Amino acid sequence: MSKEERIEFYSNQIKVEEKIIATAQKAVKGVLNPLVREMILAVAIDSQKHETMLQALLKRIKGPTPAIDEEVSAEIAEAIQEHMELEAQAVKQYRNYLDSKCCVDAKEKIVIKAIYEDELRHHELLRWLYKTVVQKETLIEEDIWDHMWSDAFTHGTPGG
Repeated sequence: MSKEERIEFYSNQIKVEEKIIATAQKAVKGVLNPLVREMILAVAIDSQKHETMLQALLKRIKGPTPAIDEEVSAEIAEAIQEHMELEAQAVKQYRNYLDSKCCVDAKEKIVIKAIYEDELRHHELLRWLYKTVVQKETLIEEDIWDHMWSDAFTHGTPGG
């Protein structure tokens, strides 16, 4: 797929996600049943997340993505690490809950299972983000010097 086709695809999908959000918000007006209302709103929140992710892909394709400063990268890495630990804990708790047969009815089980599956995806996404984006995109001073001098004719020595 060409760059232009990908831009068009992401732009179109962003519009679809925006329509899903608007439709969900309209659908819950006046709905008093908390399970129905909150599940519809949860879908809308997922669509907001999808829109945000698509916006990030679109920005990445359209323009240069700045490197992440080494200090900021350390902060992000620490936050992601903590987030991954919390997600792992949540995954374990939901799995234990589902395995214990505590769910009273099918509706409860569906909701808890959906949350559990979201937590699994979150954990994997954070692991990928940490390994392939944060570590890869971090710009350290050594990289700058290596880049500057690797192509220099005299490599910093007097020469001619």
